[in-house]
Amino acid sequence: MTYEKISPPTIGTKITFQNGEPQVPDNPIIPYIRGDGTGIDLWPASQRVFDAAVEKAYGGKRKISWFKVFVGDEACDTYGTYQYLPDDSLTAIREYGVAIKGPLTTPIGGGIRSLNVALRQIFDLYACVRPCKYYAGTPSPHRFPEKLDVIIYRENTEDIYLGIEWKQGSEIADRLIKLLNEDLIPATPEHGKKQIPLDSGIGIKPISKKGSQRLVRRAMKHALRLPREKQMVTLVHKGNIMKYTEGAFRDWGYELVTSEFRGECVTERESWILGNKERNTDITLEENARQIDPGYDALTVDKKEKICAEVQEVLGTIWDSHGSGQWQEKIMVNDRIADSIFQQIQTRPDEYSILATMNLNGDYLSDAAAAIVGGLGMGPGANIGDVCAIFEATHGTAPKHAGLDRVNPGSLILSGVMMLEYLGWQEAADLITQGISAAIANREVTYDLARMMEPPVEPPLKCSEFAEAIIQHF
Repeated sequence: MTYEKISPPTIGTKITFQNGEPQVPDNPIIPYIRGDGTGIDLWPASQRVFDAAVEKAYGGKRKISWFKVFVGDEACDTYGTYQYLPDDSLTAIREYGVAIKGPLTTPIGGGIRSLNVALRQIFDLYACVRPCKYYAGTPSPHRFPEKLDVIIYRENTEDIYLGIEWKQGSEIADRLIKLLNEDLIPATPEHGKKQIPLDSGIGIKPISKKGSQRLVRRAMKHALRLPREKQMVTLVHKGNIMKYTEGAFRDWGYELVTSEFRGECVTERESWILGNKERNTDITLEENARQIDPGYDALTVDKKEKICAEVQEVLGTIWDSHGSGQWQEKIMVNDRIADSIFQQIQTRPDEYSILATMNLNGDYLSDAAAAIVGGLGMGPGANIGDVCAIFEATHGTAPKHAGLDRVNPGSLILSGVMMLEYLGWQEAADLITQGISAAIANREVTYDLARMMEPPVEPPLKCSEFAEAIIQHF
């Protein structure tokens, strides 16, 4: 490829993709974006950890060739004003497939709402993956943070994050409100006499079947790699209110898992039906239906018949493959209302494993879960598509701390752990996890964690010192 102001390493091989999975050489070329603000401190510390882990794990047989590319403020310094996403960098990421980045500033005046969102949409990185796991010794506002060990699969390209909206008072907003109020809403009987206030801004919330199912598919594949006790996928939605967007996400998710993963999964409702039959082999269809739906007796005849038909279909189609307790060895797929899951990750966190949800829900949920296990400084993230993946620090740039060598590199380092796992380099990933766990347990931490520990750690480690502590605990 031809570049204007960057040059790839002369040593190394690019990663390719086959059926959405990376094909990784022993010396992959991986582009990195230093990041804005504290990225100047975070990246050198993190790279030191990555390289040390790879060397320790493989004794020189494997090595990453790093390729520096520019995005954000550093790109503007190199390419000119408002050149936050230069073609050079986009070409490099597209060519080499896997990249990692520090935090990026949201541009002001440059026409890009968010560099992070732009990268996700440009490369169709539809799955935002955010593990939230507790490391012993990390200060937390919760009494039992160790009970939370979840992986959030957040749809990354749709929902309101697509950014299709119009300002209040603009010509297009006024035209759209008029069309909705005078034509489309009256033509939809279920909307009754609803009207949109004339002084409204308008946003569009698209949720597609394709987008929903490819996210759930990737979550299911991840679940298959987990230990048996963690093989659960929960579809998180607000479908009780937004029936044709979030409710559809739920329905399309169930459709996907019961077709493509029929032999490997059972839905929660199916498990109830099978369990009822196992406990009482003579149970009738109607009594089984009554047990899975407590409001059964108050339903209309048509609804009762529908539930009985559901019971009959489950027993007729999957009893041989899932009955007699076989379902207990399969991935459990259930769903929860979004507001309920926010409560349950705090009150019953050990009941959940993988949470699959849409963009906005996932944004809220991943930050809330991170708070339980130590905050965003300990929260890694990945944006994954079928032919590209970008791993990232999940916090902001904190420019007032830039260059002071004091911020916590944990988020970027743990994102690197995710990257190494994605490459299939589990041994190197495990070394870093072991190192960071031991450093925190030994109270060798940066100021953000040090000040919350009891008693507070004085003096805290610098950013670079924390990286060295991790390496010493390999």
